[in-house]
Amino acid sequence: MDNAISGQRLNWKRETMTQAANTLQFYNTETKRKEPFTSIEPGHVRMYTCGPTVYDFAHIGNYRAYVFEDVLRRYLHYRGYRVTQVMNLTDVEDKIIRRAQEKGITIFEHTVPFIEAFFEDLDTLNIEQAEHYPRATDYIPQMLEIIRTLREKDYTYERDGSIYYRIAKFQSYGRLSGIRPDEVKSGARIDSDEYEKDDARDFVLWKGRKENEHFWESEFGPGRPGWHIECSAMSKEFLGDHFDIHTGGEDNIFPHHENEIAQSEAASGVKFVNYWLHCRHLLVDGEKMAKSKGNFFTLRDLIQRGHHPSAIRYFLVASHYRSPLNLSEEALKASHAAWTRIMDFHTRIVEIIQRKVDAPRVEALDAEWKKFVTQFETHMDDDLDTPRALASLFDFIKESNKILDANPIAQSQAKQLLDTLKRVDTVIGVIKEEEALLDEEIEQLIQLRQDARKQKKFALADKIRDELANQGIILEDTRDGVRWKRR
Repeated sequence: MDNAISGQRLNWKRETMTQAANTLQFYNTETKRKEPFTSIEPGHVRMYTCGPTVYDFAHIGNYRAYVFEDVLRRYLHYRGYRVTQVMNLTDVEDKIIRRAQEKGITIFEHTVPFIEAFFEDLDTLNIEQAEHYPRATDYIPQMLEIIRTLREKDYTYERDGSIYYRIAKFQSYGRLSGIRPDEVKSGARIDSDEYEKDDARDFVLWKGRKENEHFWESEFGPGRPGWHIECSAMSKEFLGDHFDIHTGGEDNIFPHHENEIAQSEAASGVKFVNYWLHCRHLLVDGEKMAKSKGNFFTLRDLIQRGHHPSAIRYFLVASHYRSPLNLSEEALKASHAAWTRIMDFHTRIVEIIQRKVDAPRVEALDAEWKKFVTQFETHMDDDLDTPRALASLFDFIKESNKILDANPIAQSQAKQLLDTLKRVDTVIGVIKEEEALLDEEIEQLIQLRQDARKQKKFALADKIRDELANQGIILEDTRDGVRWKRR
């Protein structure tokens, strides 16, 4: 993004935040209702998003959460907030240790390629970079400090070299997930990092050393951290004891996020998070994704099957984050068609700008884009209602195309339309400008074809058209001239 566009975006932020500072609301998992959003520090949002456990390539279901969090981040920016986002990288955990042992390598050697692949996938899906990506293994001292505080407050006990959190002592345990504290089995404990829903037991903070496992020395004996303490330590390090938003998939609500609340608030004595946002699972042909079912897909799998990354992102953005989303070939094809409509309209506007037409201003077009921006913001303010926001976009495209079919418009007005699309795309992130603009070689070929047609050299014109088609460029001859799109 060049400096001019960046400056425009900053102005949009200031303008829109002034217009609707009190309308933004989110559904809070903890309170089970929509609530107006107010940041702790005016104009600044501190947000923690649960990142990948880097034992393998992230699957497309993981990216539903990461794209949702990206849209949240982008819309906060759109509304004028400065955002400090932390996304952790879990690089020590049961599955990582197991996989590393199977390969006969260290956990660090095992996780590096999957961390690199994760960042490549973020770029592929046009997900904005967070401010911080802490790795759990770099924050062991901070984890030990929290465990030490919890021990001093009598929230822990030791068994067989491991330290456990005593959930019965935390009186509000279960307020996020609905687990009732009186249903917890007294003294029952669990060592596994992940366990089944409703299986409420004392969880491990520090795991005693096991043979052939990587370990750290500590005052509690040699061992390694449990999964839940990792996020509490890293969020505290970068965001403090109390921050604005914590997000994740619905599978994180219990036990992970419930346990984060318990250990963080017991240690600090203050409220942990103000707003909890969770997205629903991604299903595949109506079933939960699982390798055993053969319906486990990575982003790379979908791209190899011919799906464009921007169309995949559109598929993930187009459904409301709190609604189930079903992955299928039909759904991906429909998303590709919808994304193509956006790109075709974008291309049409760019071509009008390039033609530099001198025409009067069309007031009906101004009315359409102003109405669209209002609708878009209204829907996004309502708990990030992307389906209705995108529906308003397609209404805008439809009505604008009708007006453009009937009227030539000036370059200045076309630039306003393009500005509106760019403004919206700072949130949805699906427009690929490098694919919407012709490179010099293709421009020359299109001009050669036009010259050949004027000279009635139709065989040559057809040959050039075929050559462009082989490069994935589809030409459309219209009364306004030649339009094109990528196949």
